[in-house]
Amino acid sequence: MLLEALTAALICLDPGHGTPPAIGRQTEPIGPGSRKRKIKDGGGSPGEAEVALAIAKKTRSLLLARGYRVAMTRTGPTFSYGNGGNIARAQFCNRRHAALMLRIHADGSTDTSQHGASTLYPALHRGWTDDIYDSSLRAARLVQRATVAATRAHDLGLVRRGDLTGFNWSNVPAILVESGFMTNSAERRLLQLSTYQWKVARGFSAGVAAFTPR
Repeated sequence: MLLEALTAALICLDPGHGTPPAIGRQTEPIGPGSRKRKIKDGGGSPGEAEVALAIAKKTRSLLLARGYRVAMTRTGPTFSYGNGGNIARAQFCNRRHAALMLRIHADGSTDTSQHGASTLYPALHRGWTDDIYDSSLRAARLVQRATVAATRAHDLGLVRRGDLTGFNWSNVPAILVESGFMTNSAERRLLQLSTYQWKVARGFSAGVAAFTPR
């Protein structure tokens, strides 16, 4: 049993945001060797950091019950690993040789009627993401499908992104789930409910299990 626990796949959960504003305003290269820079953390939508953490903790409980090992980039309100940016988030998961980096967020829009869940995955970029592209896309498909099935959220599908630092610095399969819109009043209320957070977490857990055996 001890050997099984030590050899079980490790899932890295990355609850979005929670970076102190003074650090979040700093910039970092979007990818290895890139001259293009982005701020480390724009802060997200109001209330997003708390929702992301609550969902991550529930997801951790379900994954542990399934026999996975789990590491979280933050377990409290503040993200403080390494230099405090998205490079550090990727490095946290890289150094643990995670089977998957699952980044947990909630969306925002100036259009308050926007609602639903989507899953982001890395665009193909030689030297940055070519080693994780196929596996990340497969994980995105499976997690999105399972999350929509568990929550009955509007399915906004998959979104390819080449501008996310946390993807471009990752050496392990990485996806980012936008669990819903904090700017939609009805969806915001749902996302702040523990019962709905458990539904999201069950979707994540089922998607992870479909992606990688324990």
